[in-house]
Amino acid sequence: MKALKKLSRNPYLFVGLILTVFMCLVTLVGLVYTPYDTTAMDLSDKLAGPSLRHLMGCDNYGRDILSRVMEGMRNTFVIALLTVLIGTVFGVLVGALCGYFGGLLDDILMRINDVLFSFPSILLALVIISLLGTGSFNVVLALGIAFIPSFARIVRSEVKKQAALDYVQSARLMGAGHARTIFVHILPNIVPVLLSSVMIGFNNAVLAEAGLSYLGIGVQPPDASLGRMLSEAQSYLFTAPWYALFPGLTIVLTVLGFALLAEGMSEK
Repeated sequence: MKALKKLSRNPYLFVGLILTVFMCLVTLVGLVYTPYDTTAMDLSDKLAGPSLRHLMGCDNYGRDILSRVMEGMRNTFVIALLTVLIGTVFGVLVGALCGYFGGLLDDILMRINDVLFSFPSILLALVIISLLGTGSFNVVLALGIAFIPSFARIVRSEVKKQAALDYVQSARLMGAGHARTIFVHILPNIVPVLLSSVMIGFNNAVLAEAGLSYLGIGVQPPDASLGRMLSEAQSYLFTAPWYALFPGLTIVLTVLGFALLAEGMSEK
């Protein structure tokens, strides 16, 4: 009942939750079922418009756009989740150590963090990919590394605040070790802030993956990608606008859902 009351009082959380759940359900369905084979070409349906047979129409190779959007969502979600996982795990470790211990360790790690943070995430990812090569795995690794500094800064700030509170001092006086103090006493108290940051990070990861795939250095053919679909559709904006409309709308709804969810979770 309390959760329902909170949803009714918080339109951002309510709308964001609906959009997010819907997009996640479509992605889960796409794991086991798509209306057509995403790589099957039928030139007789080249750039066919939306119909009962092809709800979102077909692309320039006669492939079903709905099926490719579902596969593209799956690939984007997997890459975004792995990216945020890498950024969160290493960002939390770095931020927690720096915020809790401070001193020389904080100075060294935060200076390195500041150097990385001074580059836009997408630019830093481009540099890493240029060294590692294209492909989904390298995109995950590059974006994960690029996202570590932002999570580290957030966690460091929160841990530093918590470390100065009485309950942490009491835990230390009762004999709690450093690891127990950090992972059992401090980190659970910054989960709300961290969850909101994870939602924003997921949003950024979706946009970054779409951008990299749009440039041709993300998900590689024949795998479907929302960003690559937008890139391919730009030559047909006037003759087949649905080609770009549905992948673009999917990205917008996904980003909007997680952004509203993050906004709603950050409100008291």
